[in-house]
Amino acid sequence: MVNIKQSPRNLAVTVLERVINKQAYSNLELNQIIQQAKLSVADKHLLTNLVYGTLQHRLTLENWLKPFVKREPVPWVRELLLITLYQYHYLKRVPDFAATNEAIEITKFRGHGNQGLRKFVTGVLHAVLRSDWPDLTTIEDPIEQLSLTASLPLWLTKKLVDENGLLEAQKIGKAINDPARLSIRANRQKGTVGQITDQLAMEGITTIPSQVAADGLIVTKGDLLGSQAFRSGLVTVQDESAMLAVEAMAAAIDLKTANLVLDACSAPGGKTGQLAAQVENGKVIALDIHQHKVKLIKKNMARLGLSDRVVAKQNDARDLTFLADQTLDAALVDAPCSGMGLLRRKPEIRYQKQFSDSQQLHKIQTTILDAVAPKIKKGGIIIYSTCTILHEENDETVVAFLTTHPNFALEKTQTARALKTDRATKTLTILPSDYGSDGFFIATLRRKN
Repeated sequence: MVNIKQSPRNLAVTVLERVINKQAYSNLELNQIIQQAKLSVADKHLLTNLVYGTLQHRLTLENWLKPFVKREPVPWVRELLLITLYQYHYLKRVPDFAATNEAIEITKFRGHGNQGLRKFVTGVLHAVLRSDWPDLTTIEDPIEQLSLTASLPLWLTKKLVDENGLLEAQKIGKAINDPARLSIRANRQKGTVGQITDQLAMEGITTIPSQVAADGLIVTKGDLLGSQAFRSGLVTVQDESAMLAVEAMAAAIDLKTANLVLDACSAPGGKTGQLAAQVENGKVIALDIHQHKVKLIKKNMARLGLSDRVVAKQNDARDLTFLADQTLDAALVDAPCSGMGLLRRKPEIRYQKQFSDSQQLHKIQTTILDAVAPKIKKGGIIIYSTCTILHEENDETVVAFLTTHPNFALEKTQTARALKTDRATKTLTILPSDYGSDGFFIATLRRKN
């Protein structure tokens, strides 16, 4: 007999209710639930699929549900209905009757036998099954159609179309709803990519080389987090696009001979470790505003075998008075941003952010760059990066910085795999639709001699 309390569908309701109420991030809440519940591998996969799938397609599912719900249900009932609709349309291997029956059982369990709730859920689901999936192609307005098919708020859909054109925006809309890949970075401190690939294979972890980042690998099979290779710091989990910021710095300056490099916004330390593995004779100063995140950086550096090269410090990157002017060979400013390049991994962001958030973040980003600029030596480098694809936080932040800092010049960002070298811009924007990785932006700023 199915334990309803511990069933993937019931647990998915719990996760989604907390995420939608902004009480938790989807990835963190999901990981916590998986650690607490004793689930089979298949049930873990189903739970993950239900959570991310329902979040990714939320606006589409709400559009389908709307005609069948005359009054707003309580939050957990709404999430249960959306999860069930997601299974009807997107999970072809799950029979409709199985999804329906368990939804009714969950209603009995959560509603403590409330007959009114049970009848409501049963009636809605049976009515939905008698209807057809809405034909969204009949929507004449291309912006509205894309908004519903990709499940993107209208304001964000308009921004993506304005900045990228309708065709590219449609590609982005499709890409962000594809499953995210598990990508890892080989730790140069502990071996070559080839050596580490072989070690992973010995533990039953199959990988393929990243087409995006030179040290990147895509895990296709195996328990990475339970492996000795992970525990001993041979690899770290990091998106392929995120690895490019350090690649860009290495292309612009000789990191082997650098004395002092700053990672201004470093937690949890993925890029810090990537930097430290290449700064052979110097130090990396890693900053974060929160003490618990500084502890996380230190823990990650210890696992990677790089503690002796990293000084982790609790500090606001907008105030760098502890550093003397012109003491840094380079600085990485992976700035706070709206995260709109991470929609594949954190799908709820699209529903929680507004355009005003980007405008406010733009101000914070320029303030950080203003603080970093005088600390850079002549001829030194600032790598400015974000995990968003919105112009306000990317190119417009760079333009604002250069306007007030004429002693810096924008150089063309280079990567190890020479990505998008035929682009017209000096800055590099990786869209989620380009390589199946996260959306990312990088600018290379050199202080003039």
